[in-house]
Amino acid sequence: MIKSIIKGIGHYVPENVVTNDDLSKLMTTNDEWITERTGIKERHHRKNRNDSDETTSYLGFKASEKALKMAGLTSKDIDFIVFATLSPDYYFPGCGVLLQEKLGCDTIGALDVRNQCSGFVYAMSVANAFIKAGQYKNILVVGAEVHSFGLDFSDEGRGVSVIFGDGAGAVILSASEDEKAGDILAFNMHSEGKHAEELCTKFPGSKFGWSDRMRLEPENVTNEEVYPIMNGNFVFKHAVTRFPETMNEALKSAGKTVDDLDMFIPHQANLRIAQFVQKKFNLPDEKVFNNIQKYGNTTAASIPIALSEAIEQGKIKRGDLVLLSAFGSGFTWGSILFEY
Repeated sequence: MIKSIIKGIGHYVPENVVTNDDLSKLMTTNDEWITERTGIKERHHRKNRNDSDETTSYLGFKASEKALKMAGLTSKDIDFIVFATLSPDYYFPGCGVLLQEKLGCDTIGALDVRNQCSGFVYAMSVANAFIKAGQYKNILVVGAEVHSFGLDFSDEGRGVSVIFGDGAGAVILSASEDEKAGDILAFNMHSEGKHAEELCTKFPGSKFGWSDRMRLEPENVTNEEVYPIMNGNFVFKHAVTRFPETMNEALKSAGKTVDDLDMFIPHQANLRIAQFVQKKFNLPDEKVFNNIQKYGNTTAASIPIALSEAIEQGKIKRGDLVLLSAFGSGFTWGSILFEY
């Protein structure tokens, strides 16, 4: 039986650290206000918001180099790429092909996933299906974001802009027939598109494109039309409902219980959401990994960054049962349950 194992993992964030106090110089906010509402103390942004070199695909490339090194593989060993992001280098093409070029891979396929905060869960589920079908042997799965170039650092946009950071995480998912190896035991993916505009960026797009308007009357284009918008309370209420649902679904599908878990890693959207879920499932602190305090919400990158750090710090060991769960824009949500 073919298994899907995590053979290598790595993460990368820009060196530039932006604290809550730094943001207070750009907008009316303070460390206490941000920490109380989100749990975030700092995040990483590329040094220059308009830097055309430190792009999303570049962050993904740096994380991928680390994953390849851990796996003991080269770029020529990669059969396929799945790249999850909401902040691609270009509107098109996607980041997958740019990463293929940066790594020097052969002319392999590259698939882009646009499921925002749930992007990495979706990407891993797709890669797992390819592995289990015998289609590919080594798939590079990446979640990467550069949010800082597209945030509104004013009082009007502070409810969103204080949350997000830049970063990338990468996983090498490989085929194995070793009976002692780990495996992806269960996954699920869900969506509810009727809530799309509760958390979204309207431009650019075929519904709110307004290319002529922006060219002819840019003074009449509002911040709400071009920057991310979020109905925070609405998103929070749905997140704390969907997280337990997807977690229970994954555990039940694999014939496991929450007591069997060695580690739970939630998408790093808001520390208050993670704490709510932890309390609901009565999980001890040592079985939940959060790093939003120092990275903020890195969307598709948040779970692989957290997973990489947890493994790096020895908090996840081979044979451990790990649950990854996410909820975000779309709305989309889902979980991956695996033995590491």
